[in-house]
Amino acid sequence: MKIHEYQGKEILRQFGVTVPRGIPCNSVDEAVKAAETLGGPVWVVKAQIHAGGRGKGGGVKVAKTLEQVREYASQILGMQLVTHQTGPEGQKVRRLLIEEGADIQKELYVSMVTDRVSQRVVLMASSEGGMDIEEVAASHPELIHQVAIDPSIGLTDAEADDIAAKIGVPAASIADARTQLQGLYKAYWETDSSLAEINPLILTGSGKVIALDAKFNFDDSALFRHPEIVAYRDLDEEDPAEVEASKFDLAYISLDGNIGCLVNGAGLAMATMDTIKLFGGEPANFLDVGGGATAEKVTEAFKLMLRNPGLKAIMVNIFGGIMRCDVIAEGVIAAAKAVSLNVPLVVRMKGTNEDIGKKMLAESGLPILAADTMEDAAKQAVAAANANA
Repeated sequence: MKIHEYQGKEILRQFGVTVPRGIPCNSVDEAVKAAETLGGPVWVVKAQIHAGGRGKGGGVKVAKTLEQVREYASQILGMQLVTHQTGPEGQKVRRLLIEEGADIQKELYVSMVTDRVSQRVVLMASSEGGMDIEEVAASHPELIHQVAIDPSIGLTDAEADDIAAKIGVPAASIADARTQLQGLYKAYWETDSSLAEINPLILTGSGKVIALDAKFNFDDSALFRHPEIVAYRDLDEEDPAEVEASKFDLAYISLDGNIGCLVNGAGLAMATMDTIKLFGGEPANFLDVGGGATAEKVTEAFKLMLRNPGLKAIMVNIFGGIMRCDVIAEGVIAAAKAVSLNVPLVVRMKGTNEDIGKKMLAESGLPILAADTMEDAAKQAVAAANANA
């Protein structure tokens, strides 16, 4: 789960991280009123979407008058903002953050991530913060510093001070930077984040260290512990199909291909997509119906896949372990009839009640293409999609 910048800053503030004063807005008039409330000579008008690169895409503007606040808010609110993280279709801007200006002397980068090799939270930091951090990481990896944090101790003063010094924080500001870094670690740890990033973390002319941006991703499996974070969820920022899938406990992710995939088990789903690509096809989605799929869930899964106007074929790949093949067959038949299926359907199933399931499909009267192996199923699905293109 992702949240907006202004929500991330609310979390950071709770853990002692210094952030600028700002007010979220949903309209141009609210933006102007927010600037008046904040006061000062300069305001930043910032698009709020779940993607980075907003500045390069025209979603962040510095205003020096209230008239400019109104002008920029009118331009940004409602625009289809395209960044390197949104894809070519972009993301519609429905919210703004009006923030007080900052005296930026230096932009730094800091983030917390989980390193699955060391199995620890890692603080990553660089002296080269800002919009081109990805390019810095690729071209100058020596400028990215990191420390693996002992979970029994947390981020120590010495570790924080060492990282701060390495990224160019002057001696007079080290103590302030330590507070920000330790606050970021606590925010990451106590909210079950999978990413907590400040880019940029700035040094001001007076030597203050301030989080000028905030990006959080959260572990969906831990959200039951954090109703306060679930309340931040913005469904407008999510794929409608993925939102619908979550209502039926389906793991669904939209992709760019034209072959729908319905599989039970995440590992098998990944292998299925790889096999489709191996034989020249492109998967249209990741869809794991899980081990306890019912006919209703399978029907909803088909409905989700068929929302994709570019869908040309569907491949069902089932291993009947916990999930019985006859139950899946029942669901496939019910779904095909309920949605008036109009694309080729390839079904491969192995395991518990395999013969019963195959018999049910064969006697259904539906134009289902049967396959005995994953390779055969993928080849048939790719051929059917090409023929239906």
